[in-house]
Parts: sequence; C-alpha cells; structure tokens
Amino acid sequence: MIEGPETPAKSACCAPAAKRGGAGAATEVIARGSATRPPTARIPGGKALVGTDHPHLIEDAEGPLRTKTVAPFEIGITTVTNAQFAEFVDATGYVTEAERFGWSFVFWSEVGAEVGPTQGVANVEWWRRVDGANWRDINGPGTAEKAWFPDHPVVQISWNDARAYAKWIGGRLPTEAEWEHAARGGLGDVPYPWGHEEPDDTAHFPCNIWQGRFPDRNLGLDGHLTTAPAMSFEPNGYGLYNLVGNVWEWTTEPFRIRSLKRGAKARQAAMKGYKLAKGGSFLCHKSYCYRYRIAARTDNSPESTTTHTGFRVVWD
Repeated sequence: MIEGPETPAKSACCAPAAKRGGAGAATEVIARGSATRPPTARIPGGKALVGTDHPHLIEDAEGPLRTKTVAPFEIGITTVTNAQFAEFVDATGYVTEAERFGWSFVFWSEVGAEVGPTQGVANVEWWRRVDGANWRDINGPGTAEKAWFPDHPVVQISWNDARAYAKWIGGRLPTEAEWEHAARGGLGDVPYPWGHEEPDDTAHFPCNIWQGRFPDRNLGLDGHLTTAPAMSFEPNGYGLYNLVGNVWEWTTEPFRIRSLKRGAKARQAAMKGYKLAKGGSFLCHKSYCYRYRIAARTDNSPESTTTHTGFRVVWD
C-alpha cells in the first residue's frame, strides 16, 4: 500500500496526490502560431462571482461569495480532448510526466486483470498505482483500445503537462475567477452551470457523475461509467460543455485557504506548491465528494496524474 508523504491522504476528496520529485515540464515548448485553436466561446468581462455564501465543504474555503473583476477572454467550449493533445505531442515530441515517471493512478474498477497486482493509496484504497498508465494507456499497458477515444477529455495529465499544451496553443490555464465566471453561464449566483436543480440518482442527470454507492457500485444511469465525450450533455449559457462532472480541470492558481484558523493554516502549509482544480469528475457523488458544484474546489500536487483530471484553455 502506498502511504506516507509521497501520497498524503486527503479526507473526503477523490483525487490522490503524488509528490514524485524532480518534475517540471519535460521539454521547453514554444507556442506555435499555426496551431489550430479548438472551438472557443467569448466570455464578457466585468464583475465575476467567486465562491458561495452557502458552502458545503467549509474546509475547502468555498466561501464567502465575493466579486473579482475579469477582462474579456475566450475559453475552450470543452476540455482538451485526446485528439487535440495527440496533435500537440505529434508536433512537439512532448513526453508527459506520467510517461517519464512510469506510473500513474487508476481507479480500482478500471484496473484490468492483465495489469496484475497493484498498490493502493492509504485511506483511499480504490486508487491504485499502475505502472505504465499514461494519457495513451489510461488504465495501464495495453488498455488504450478499450479506454482511449479521440473525442473524450485527455486525462493522466499533470498541471505541468497542461501548462505546456496551453503555451503551445497560444493560451494559458484559467484563473479561478475566470473559470467560475465562465461556468455560471450568465446566470449569476447559481450552484450549477444549468441553474439550481440538484442532480440525483433517479431522474435528473445533467452531468457525468457517480450514481449508486461509492466506491463499490456505479449504476451509470447518466450513460457513463468513466469519462463521457468532451462535448456531451447540455451546454451552459455561454455554450460550454461539462464544466462540472466528467473530469477535474486544472487552473493556473495555487490552492489557497482564506482562513486564520490553526487547522486551516496547517493544511495550507502541508499543501505548499499544490495547484487548484475545479469542477469535480465522473467519480463525484454527494455522499462522498460533493464537488460537482461551481464553488467547489480541490487541490493536488502539480505532478499528480489520474484518470479523472484534465484541463481546458483560455486565451486573452
């Protein structure tokens, strides 16, 4: 079992962290002016709402609701797909961190028998360390044929990998304020990109999250047991897809907790260098990781990679 400082357990969070050391981008990637920008939406500038006055996970610093001024920007209508990331790799020869480290995290139900024995993460044993797992072989060696689809979000991507792609395509990762401003779709203070109606396990499936008993039984009532195509479900008011659920999305920011309480300060110190991700994933469920909300947030080390973390790009 993996435990100790390499993979610190995080209570009530569905993403394991890996401090693998000596990382950073594998290659100095120069933005290529002729790279094809994926479809984008233009988001108006102005006062952006960030956070909520009705937090569910207080320890994550979801509140309070506040405003920040943002300039107009463009954002990908979807997260970056496998096909788009493959174009980047083909053009630059970029090698992702999971490939260089030789392993990554895979959710237990997706580990095939052909992979053999794996190690679990302390306190979140459903996450397994799988040698040879990366953005091509998402669940381990030889799994690309079953799990890799061109129109699905690219996963097993670290924060460093995401930044390298964004630079190549001439953009960058979003700030938290930009991400939330885009996710709200012009609706104002709402918990979800579509409004107020809560997803459930019976009839309302507006996004790709877990239905059933986590982590043992996923009913897949929304039509997906793992990732859905990046352009699926109904878009929000700005024409953006899958802002919540499907995959976590890296932002450009460090994870910060706005609190003077001793426990919060200790947690902040333990996460020095960690980056902020938004949106939740297909593994979120209200009973465990209630983070498929606009104000929800999580942290991870910049070299961590999993089967449920991707990113989208913004352009000034």
